Amino acid sequence: EVEQTAKRTVKVVPRDEQKESYCLGIDEAGRGPVLGPMVYACAYCPLSQRDAIRQRGFQDSKKLTEFQRDQLFTNMLNSPDVGFEAAVLSAEELSNKMLRKAKYNLNAISHDTAIDLIRRTLAKGVPLKEVYIDTVGPPETYQAKLARIFPDQTIVVSKKADDLFPIVSAASIVAKVIRDQVLRNWEFKEPGITASHAFGSGYPADPVTKMWLQRNVDYVFGFPSVMRFSWKTCSNILETDAAPVSWDEEEEQESSNRQATLNAIRSRSPKTTKRTATPASYPHNAKKQGSKAIHNGSDRFAYFANMHMDTTSDSF
Repeated sequence: EVEQTAKRTVKVVPRDEQKESYCLGIDEAGRGPVLGPMVYACAYCPLSQRDAIRQRGFQDSKKLTEFQRDQLFTNMLNSPDVGFEAAVLSAEELSNKMLRKAKYNLNAISHDTAIDLIRRTLAKGVPLKEVYIDTVGPPETYQAKLARIFPDQTIVVSKKADDLFPIVSAASIVAKVIRDQVLRNWEFKEPGITASHAFGSGYPADPVTKMWLQRNVDYVFGFPSVMRFSWKTCSNILETDAAPVSWDEEEEQESSNRQATLNAIRSRSPKTTKRTATPASYPHNAKKQGSKAIHNGSDRFAYFANMHMDTTSDSF
């Protein structure tokens, strides 16, 4: 049984097939690229098949061709003893989480997504005994964190887990195939976008990706939502190749914060101070330029699209 939505793909092993304890592996695809989703996936199988599934061809997805990955993914779909689930975190979701004032970094997002995958698998009634995960951050710290959350499972967090444990290799294949499918079938939601789908790998060093970035930055709107605006590569391009944008409401907030800081300083000392007040909270995805707050964030395109501005008018 396979269920698929924009955010999740799930293939469940039927309950009557779950006759023994299971092992589960977790890996991701698309953590580093400047565009497209990051996909986290788990795969699980009976413990008796933990090592045997390597004979089915499962290995680190980066060592396989696209054709080989697609074939193995199809085999998993047709295999009664292998289940999986994938969580698709869009570029827009990543940008919104990482650029919010209460910082939510990529490592924390990764940890929380992996934890959610384990919980969802357990909620389906899968009798998990062992969990193998490719590390994010120091493996010892991550493993201890997961062991506290899941005391009934044996947790193994390791570098290169997708190379060491076949069930993690299976998860890496699921994640990579689904990420590739998302980009292959990408539909730009912004009106009037005719950008190419030749994204390349999405990594900033990829010449094909570099070409896509150069050709598809709009001077007014920046990039469409396939881009991760929280990535430095993106913000650097917007700073040099796109128009600066001022946000009046943030100027007002900046002024209010400055006044509050000055008042606090004055209340602590009767003497006049020459210290320059710094806003207590300045947008971390904004750049200060004179008295203006200059944004190059992911809301650039949406803001102007909603305003329905005629970009050819003299008033713009």
